[in-house]
Amino acid sequence: MKIVIIGPAYPLRGGLATYNERLARAFRAAGDAVRIVTFSLQYPSFWFPGQTQFSTEAGPADLAIEVSLNSVNPLSWWAVGRRLRRERPDLVVFRFWLPFMGPGLGTVARLVRGNGHTRVVAITDNVIPHEKRPGDGPLTRYFLSACDGFVTMSRSVLDDLQKLGFRAKPALYRPHPLYDNFGPAKPKAEALAALGLDPAYRYVLFFGFIRAYKGLDILLEAMSDARVAALPVRLIIAGEFYEDAAPYEALIQKLNLESRLVRATDFIPNERVADYFSAADLVIQPYKNATQSGVSQVAYHFGRPMLVTEVGGLAELIPHGVVGYVVPPTAPAIAEALADFYINNREEALALNVRHEARKFSWEVMVAALKEVGGVG
Repeated sequence: MKIVIIGPAYPLRGGLATYNERLARAFRAAGDAVRIVTFSLQYPSFWFPGQTQFSTEAGPADLAIEVSLNSVNPLSWWAVGRRLRRERPDLVVFRFWLPFMGPGLGTVARLVRGNGHTRVVAITDNVIPHEKRPGDGPLTRYFLSACDGFVTMSRSVLDDLQKLGFRAKPALYRPHPLYDNFGPAKPKAEALAALGLDPAYRYVLFFGFIRAYKGLDILLEAMSDARVAALPVRLIIAGEFYEDAAPYEALIQKLNLESRLVRATDFIPNERVADYFSAADLVIQPYKNATQSGVSQVAYHFGRPMLVTEVGGLAELIPHGVVGYVVPPTAPAIAEALADFYINNREEALALNVRHEARKFSWEVMVAALKEVGGVG
């Protein structure tokens, strides 16, 4: 079967690119011929909040990646769409995460489907965005209406699809598969040494880019709680600021947390991910709203217990009391869970359960679901 994946991939960086590349390998393992069409321009530079959109690492030599789609240039949409219409792949898989991408991806999808052969499906990370802007609804509907089917990675997004009026099209919920492409876990002592961290302390990890909805401010307040302050615990902040860092810096100073933080607020390259997760006792996602998070699936891969907030689809993947904690998105609730984790020595038992639970999250299941909703399985 001929498969085309359309979405971020090398030379772009980040979780979406990592996911799409891993998905391509899963299709190939299933015996399919697959290539990725990615962006020559993903976001206009003035709109991108990070330092750079592009990877400094070597590209994946085992994948066919075409860099040809410009998110703001309709001529590129028409060129890509017409070419794929002529090539007649069996299935085109779009990655949809932001209404801004609706016009370009929707136009490509319509052109491809014009050949009467190719089926078009989408992995919809979000259909109602975390940070809402005028025009989100029409842009999203323009894309969704061009698809034959959908796979969501949280039940809340599946519900959102139905609320938007797409009940008649095939849609399946399948959990985010494991991010198993960062290498094996390391012994904790080795990871601490690699990061230059003092082994006399214990470490919790906040990982990923920093935006308001990720709730880092709530976690900082939890770190100042007397129950947590009494513990030999430090917080690793590993991720790039995608918004103004000044409010966070002010909060850190106000709460007198400087000595209890480890800052790694640049983009974390793939080869260093194992160090951060292997060094941590607990991975914390204190989000204020969410659909799903790839961070959970990295934590599963490295066998790390998790603390997540009870928002969106986060709790679907984290059985409370089995692999970690699901708590309200408040500083006192997070602090209480942290105190329980360390005072009652929960790490070993939870980590054992994490390794057992991780077996559920398969790339083969995701590939099968995409083919099923596309009617080509």
